[in-house]
Amino acid sequence: MPPPTKQWSLPVLVLRACLLVPALFAAAELAANPVQSANPAPDSTRPNIVLILADDLGWSDLGCYGADLHETPHLDRLSQQGVRFSDAYAMSVCTPSRAALLTGKHAARLHMTIWSEGSRKGPTNRKLIQANSLHDLPQTETTLARRLRDTGYLTALVGKWHLGNAEHYPETHGFDVNIGGTQWGAPHSFFWPYSGSGRFGPEFRFVPHLEFGKAGEYLTDRLTDEALRVIDHAGDKPFFLYLAHHAPHTPIEAKADDIRYFEAKIRPGLHHRNAVYAAMVKSLDDSVGRVLEHLKRRGLEQNTVIIFTSDNGGFIGTDKGQTGPITSNAPFRSGKGSLYEGGIRVPLIVRWPGVTPAGAECREPVVLMDLFHTLAPTVGAAPSAGPADGVDLRPLLQNPAATLNREALYFHYPHYYATTTPVSAVRMGDWKLLEYFENGRTELFNLRTDPGEQTDLAARETARVTALRTKLDRWRDDVGAQLPRPNPNVTGQKK
Repeated sequence: MPPPTKQWSLPVLVLRACLLVPALFAAAELAANPVQSANPAPDSTRPNIVLILADDLGWSDLGCYGADLHETPHLDRLSQQGVRFSDAYAMSVCTPSRAALLTGKHAARLHMTIWSEGSRKGPTNRKLIQANSLHDLPQTETTLARRLRDTGYLTALVGKWHLGNAEHYPETHGFDVNIGGTQWGAPHSFFWPYSGSGRFGPEFRFVPHLEFGKAGEYLTDRLTDEALRVIDHAGDKPFFLYLAHHAPHTPIEAKADDIRYFEAKIRPGLHHRNAVYAAMVKSLDDSVGRVLEHLKRRGLEQNTVIIFTSDNGGFIGTDKGQTGPITSNAPFRSGKGSLYEGGIRVPLIVRWPGVTPAGAECREPVVLMDLFHTLAPTVGAAPSAGPADGVDLRPLLQNPAATLNREALYFHYPHYYATTTPVSAVRMGDWKLLEYFENGRTELFNLRTDPGEQTDLAARETARVTALRTKLDRWRDDVGAQLPRPNPNVTGQKK
């Protein structure tokens, strides 16, 4: 590889060397020279894939999903051009969802059930010791990026990685390009230079390969700039662009003009009442609009699959300088971390020219692992080795009224969070069971009649509880789910 064309400062070079991140040089090379394909002839049978993943965006944070303060015209229009899923699910926190999405395997099977930093050490003063969870996505796992790269795609991660340290960065998992991806789950700031320490602890955080910005530059906008550069430099090669935005995760920061606009819109009776968060969602929507317009201008619109989704439900806690909850997941209960619907149900919109009908809604339950098993076979990628935890969604994309041959969806969060104690859950049809590990308590809800999970039917439906609990036990055994264990230092608590 020729040397980079730009001159880097000594501290930056030393930091990159220490972190073992070769992507700096790959990014500089990408900027200087379009990626050349071994066979540069366009291949219309292999669509480009743009997967846009929001961070902590709740199900009802978009206009097309019922938001009452937020404005998302570009995503609303995208939903009118493709299929909007009403019952799409993720894991309840970020790292497990990202691992599951990229591998097609359940987070419990991967033994990655909490965000990376949280896997280091859990609370020591609670009734249970949290289950073991890997910090790094193992190199033995095969990602969607690796499958696509093997078939000739340019593969690029722009934004958040959060799947391990430098030895497990995107470049080691099939991505040709990594712009911004690190082990951290959030930036120090959404404003350039995006770096600093103190917000998330004493360590210094930064977002790599965004060094040459300027005061006032906003992270969501800059990541979009980089994503458009990837599209431009793909040349005639099909590309997989994984645009993993940090927005609207904390820190809750937005552009001043947008904040003032939404402050003027707040009125009594709204579920959403955070003007800064609303402004962050607007910037996210603007980003989607820019990507769509760029594809259209480049003549790529009709040969590009667009997927938009989120990694978990909305965060209902607070942030520094904020009052009240950051967002609301109404009509669903609770939020990020929880296995109630507010924590795991997410928006999912797919526009696939020639496959998806326009303006359709699909009510079949789906989960992020399904995307791997939908996209990989489309381009002739080799099937996954070992067990798979997702299914091909193309029958639903072609006919949103169809159903899948899948008995149940399972969830596993054997950790503590502000919204939950360690818990597993299963959804089978309209019925959903939650089992809490501290005391074995079960809750049962009918999501068709009670989507807000307000009426626990466990005492009335004992036979159904037994059947679902048996299924959940068997599933945990099958995937080798890691379980929490009693804390010997905590005694005398009532069960």
